Amino acid sequence: MQSIKIRASAIALALATVSLFGSAASARDAAQADMAIGAIETVATFHDAMPTGVTVAPNGRIFVNYPRWGNDVPFTVAELVDGKAVPYPDAAFNRADSARPRDSLISVQSVVADANNRLWILDTAAPGFASPVAGGAKLVAVDLASNKVVKTIVFGPDIALPTTYLNDVRFDLRQGKEGVAYITDSSTRGPGAVIVVDIASGKATRRLSGHASTSPDKNFIPVIDGQQLMMRPAGGKPAKLQVAADGIALSPDGATLYFCPLSSRHLYSVPTAALRDPAISEAALGKLVRDLSEKGASDGLEADAKGYVYAGDYEHHAVRRYDGRSWQTIAQSPEIQWPDTFSIGTDGYLYFTVNQLDRQPNFHEGRDLRQKPYKLLRMRIGTGPVLLK
Repeated sequence: MQSIKIRASAIALALATVSLFGSAASARDAAQADMAIGAIETVATFHDAMPTGVTVAPNGRIFVNYPRWGNDVPFTVAELVDGKAVPYPDAAFNRADSARPRDSLISVQSVVADANNRLWILDTAAPGFASPVAGGAKLVAVDLASNKVVKTIVFGPDIALPTTYLNDVRFDLRQGKEGVAYITDSSTRGPGAVIVVDIASGKATRRLSGHASTSPDKNFIPVIDGQQLMMRPAGGKPAKLQVAADGIALSPDGATLYFCPLSSRHLYSVPTAALRDPAISEAALGKLVRDLSEKGASDGLEADAKGYVYAGDYEHHAVRRYDGRSWQTIAQSPEIQWPDTFSIGTDGYLYFTVNQLDRQPNFHEGRDLRQKPYKLLRMRIGTGPVLLK
């Protein structure tokens, strides 16, 4: 079982970085600490598997997930209960079973609570970024009142390609009979895309597949802590990190979808009505995409009820906010070591995971530079989530 301790105050991260990176890194972190802005709080710490996703349900329940990327992951979805990570909806459903891929969780990348008191689980079915297990790539809804699975949408090979990595999802429950889901395909070796799913029928469509806006920037090389972040396998040659469409967010009226590749510094938007309209060709849809300028290099995205868009800036240990005209850094700290997924609670806080993703062995010639614990942080923003129902 994951071991999690609730913390009342932030850890003095500079002490840890002294032992890991030496005096030069210590000086760097000290300089960053001098520039730190924004009041961030530690909600939970994670001492075992590395989390990526987090969601805060309207009633305050908090859920996290752990993709199976090579570390020991006894369960891939959990609820935080009294300071502990408890398998959700139960331990049995979290046991990956290749013989029953529809009815077990293989490797979950994202969890999102909707406005109808359901937890949606996005199962990549792609442990270690391999090709998805046949019949395993899916979207699963769990009723939070009964804690039972109430819907499963499995994606066929025309949607979950051999190169597909399902990354994040947002919902507009007003569209169609039961609503629509928008999912990013953050492939590392194939076309990125936005996948549009009709929840009632389960029919899905790949949109903007391979478009420049969903594709990694081929010239992109992020710099973190003074070093270029590249794939550096033990004994192999360095290669650029090329990850397609990743972060995703919906405007408060549901009319605009925001998204960004992980390997890029740009934010893009597209009208959701056009995404849903099968009569609009891919060429015509591509012309409706807007480049909303550089935001910094980010993983996750989120939007709030007032229309602000939030993004991490993993190169600068920061969280940024977009008001429709420009970006502002609202939090910056050495403690924000790779801000991953964002979720806004009805309590007026922005929650986000920081998981040191950039310190994994595949970026450092096989050396694991992560220092546990990983963290769930939050900061007060004074507004609520986008809940479209």
